[in-house]
Amino acid sequence: MKDILTAPFVVEMVRTTSNMYAHGWDERNGGNISLLLEESSVKEYLDITAVKRTIPTGFEAPALEGKYFLVTGTGKYFKNVEVAPAVNLGIVRLINQGRDAELLWGYEDGGQFTSEFPAHMMSHMARLAVDPKNHVVMHCHPANLLAMTYVHTLDERAFTRTLWQMCTECIVVFPDGVNVLPWMLCGTNEIGEATAEKMNTARLVVWAQHGIYGAGKDLDETFGLIETAEKAAEIYMKIAHLPLVNTITDEQMHQLEGRFSVKAREGYLD
Repeated sequence: MKDILTAPFVVEMVRTTSNMYAHGWDERNGGNISLLLEESSVKEYLDITAVKRTIPTGFEAPALEGKYFLVTGTGKYFKNVEVAPAVNLGIVRLINQGRDAELLWGYEDGGQFTSEFPAHMMSHMARLAVDPKNHVVMHCHPANLLAMTYVHTLDERAFTRTLWQMCTECIVVFPDGVNVLPWMLCGTNEIGEATAEKMNTARLVVWAQHGIYGAGKDLDETFGLIETAEKAAEIYMKIAHLPLVNTITDEQMHQLEGRFSVKAREGYLD
């Protein structure tokens, strides 16, 4: 059996968490990631019958019964993942209609998955129903997107349009726009349910005064999705107090739709 630390999904998770910490998106133990794994890939590295322990999830996810996930741990610092992946990461399999998770690897200090695990799993269910290729849910605290929620209306159309107008690539990278939740208590099933509902129509969900959730087909795509939105928010925060002389017009964004074969969210362009 192959060494789990050489598995491409573990190597990429380590690289991604380190990169996110370096970007300043995941201070202290802020942020979490979950990656849906294929059983065939897991079996190359682990004996899937060797369950270390069972962890209650506190919710139900029948659509994810038997699914495997690589998940960052609760209370863990992203900067430490590369030096101790088996402590800061874990691979779990959902059982009992998602009410329990079997730990197959990781959390070697006795820990468990992120406290946002319910929100992640609910978002996975929502995104898989929209696009079966969406295997990643990523949560972090990018400073400019966070700052933007203090000074910009939280209306989703307006928020999306502002981001689209900041960088030419934005409408190409996230034509489905950005959904926004008002401040809610984190780590609860309620915020998980609200986020999952928003995930039905967009791959990016901003948590006002907190952070952002992103979903995508792999770690690179999801990281790039958040990175692009954060860059747009950074530009906005630099110019929001200045008179706007130029912008990307709706006509120009329609040109981008045609050039890159994307379709902007219905009703978001004039």
